[in-house]
Amino acid sequence: MLMPARGLRAALLLVLALLLQACATAPPVQEMSDARQAIAAAREAGAGELAPATLLSAEESLAQAEQQLQNGIWWAARKSALSARENAFNALLESRNRRAADRPGGEP
Repeated sequence: MLMPARGLRAALLLVLALLLQACATAPPVQEMSDARQAIAAAREAGAGELAPATLLSAEESLAQAEQQLQNGIWWAARKSALSARENAFNALLESRNRRAADRPGGEP
């Protein structure tokens, strides 16, 4: 027997809502790992000396994400972890650019 269009629509909406809830309530494990790895890469590139403010911003965002994760505010932890990763990437780029500018000729 065929399900009426209204019933099918309701079932699809229920499945979609459950999927969205599952995504929203999962801890941001991958995002936290990505942020930590990006910060480590920035440190290895010399961001501590060459881009300290940007690296500090990444580290502060990661600390905030860790606190939010402990408090169960996973959506905010995800947002902070993504911000930490982005800031770490920017610190890495700043470090590489400054190191390249310090080379003879000033070109990468």
